[in-house]
Amino acid sequence: MSAVVSARGLSKRYRNKIALDRVDFDIAPGRILGLIGPNGAGKTTALKAILGLIPFEGELKVLGYDPRTQRDALMREVCFIADVAVLPRWMRVWQAIEFVEGVHPKFDRSKCEAFLSHTQVKPHLRVKELSKGMIVQLHLALVMAIDARLLVLDEPTLGLDILYRKQFYQNLLEDYFDHDKTIIVTTHQVEEIEHILTDLMFIRDGRISLSATMDEIGERFTEVMVPPDKAEAARALAPLDERQVFGKSVFLFDGVERARLSALGELRTPGIADLFVATMKGAYA
Repeated sequence: MSAVVSARGLSKRYRNKIALDRVDFDIAPGRILGLIGPNGAGKTTALKAILGLIPFEGELKVLGYDPRTQRDALMREVCFIADVAVLPRWMRVWQAIEFVEGVHPKFDRSKCEAFLSHTQVKPHLRVKELSKGMIVQLHLALVMAIDARLLVLDEPTLGLDILYRKQFYQNLLEDYFDHDKTIIVTTHQVEEIEHILTDLMFIRDGRISLSATMDEIGERFTEVMVPPDKAEAARALAPLDERQVFGKSVFLFDGVERARLSALGELRTPGIADLFVATMKGAYA
């Protein structure tokens, strides 16, 4: 199947800053991609390019459309949840639901109301009467009720407490995602999305520093907790990173056979957060 998003030489410059530096990537259909990077790395710029919100250089196709010239057609197939939900403060919840129902042909009112039924967001309340977290919940309900082929989530649970964040991602898997849909999500709370991802992309200084499926991550990267007497042997194998935990050294290796590492200590697959920190230290040029 053709890629949902395909970029070749995608570039964007803001005055003297290069936000995206000739990046190439493909996102396959039916995948959940975590786009992870520090502030200013270029991830929001990449999302804006995908959504046709900014001009850019290079080639970019999203669902077969060029975001620069075919944005109207593209946005019939795409939903976007930003880190800041903007809804008129005077509007009541039921009015917001009716508005979206009237303007978007793929909006499912019953899904929206089912999502809100598990929250404190009631139909008669005005937006100005809602807490920040409740506004986020309303925004999520409105957007997730649209049957889009591509869902773009930029810090989607910002402002929600941990219980609602976990519930959101559970709903995302159970009530929204299927093999006909693709999801791109950015977040600084990487531990919370690790279990739902099928693919991972790290971006740093406008370049892709790592792109792999989660299966490939498990096969390629290994962490080893090494006792002091075997630390030098571990360093001889050129680890990507080394850190100290409870008096032992934890080494991160890329592409070293697990059979070779097992003699050094306890093995495990690294979490996304640990892998991210190691790559941001300059392990990847």
